[in-house]
Amino acid sequence: MGCENELLVEQVCEIYEKISKLESLKPSEDVNKLFTQLVLTCMPPSPIDVTKLCRRVQEIRCKLITLCGEAEGLLESHFSTLLGSFHNPIGHLNLFPYFSNYLKLTHLEFTILTQHTTLVPTRVAFVGSGPLPLTSIVLATNHLTAATFHNYDVDPSANSLASHLVSTDPDLSKRMFFHTSECNGGYKSELKEYEVVFLAALVGMAKEEKKGFIDHLAKYMAPGAILMLRSAHGARAFLYPVVDACDLRGFEVLSVFHPTDEVINSVVIARKFLTPMHSLDQGLGISPLMLPCKCA
Repeated sequence: MGCENELLVEQVCEIYEKISKLESLKPSEDVNKLFTQLVLTCMPPSPIDVTKLCRRVQEIRCKLITLCGEAEGLLESHFSTLLGSFHNPIGHLNLFPYFSNYLKLTHLEFTILTQHTTLVPTRVAFVGSGPLPLTSIVLATNHLTAATFHNYDVDPSANSLASHLVSTDPDLSKRMFFHTSECNGGYKSELKEYEVVFLAALVGMAKEEKKGFIDHLAKYMAPGAILMLRSAHGARAFLYPVVDACDLRGFEVLSVFHPTDEVINSVVIARKFLTPMHSLDQGLGISPLMLPCKCA
C-alpha cells in the first residue's frame, strides 16, 4: 500500500473513532462537521482497493458504512419533517443541503437509462425510498413526467413522511405511491409490473445481504426489465456498500459509471436476462453472471 493510501486510511480511521463516540447521529453541529470531513476525505478519486485492506480496517469500514447509513436516515427524516411543515413541500426541496447532488445524480441515472433503452418507462419502482424520496420526486418532476412511481420501504414512519411530502402536489400525488414492505421477500408478484427498478445504495449494508436483495429482484422482476443500482468506487467505498458486477446473478451488466465530482455514488445499470437459465445456486433458476467485477 502506497503512502497516499496509508494516509487516507489513517484519516478515515481517525474520523471513524470520533463519529463512533458521538452520543447521537441526529443532525447537529458536531455530526455535520464530522460527516462533512469524512465525505471530503473520501471524495477525491483514489486507486485504493478496499477489498485488500487489513482485517481491522475492513471491520472499521463495515461499521462506518452502518453509521453513515444511520446518519443519512436521520438527516432525511429531519428534513422531510421540516419540508412537510410547508404548505407546498415540493417547492422547498432546495432546503435539503444535498439537493443539488441529487439533481446531478438523478440526471446522470436518467441519461444512462436512456442510452440503454428505447422505450420510455411508464412504471418505476424504487426499493428503499426512505422518508425523503428525492430520486423518485426528481425523476417524476424533471425526466419521467408521465410515469408512475411505486416506492417501497420497510419503515412505515418513513413512508408516512414521504407520502405527506407529495400529498399537496396535484400531479405527484396521483403518480407516486408508497408501500411498506420487507425489501427481501415482502413483495414478489408486484415486481414483474415495473420496467425499471431502482435499488437504494443503503438497502443491504453487508455484502451477503445486498446479494440476497439482488437475487430476490432477479427472481421476480420481469424478463428484460432494467435494474439501476448505486455503488461506490475507490475511497468512496468507505461511505457506501460496493456492488460488483459478479453480484448481479441473473442480470446482464450494461454499464458501470464512476463519477469523479461531488456525486458520490457510482451508477450500475443491468438488464434481467430474457430467458432464465439453469442454476445450481440457491435454486433461483438463474446462472451466476461471470463477468469481471468492475465496481470495486
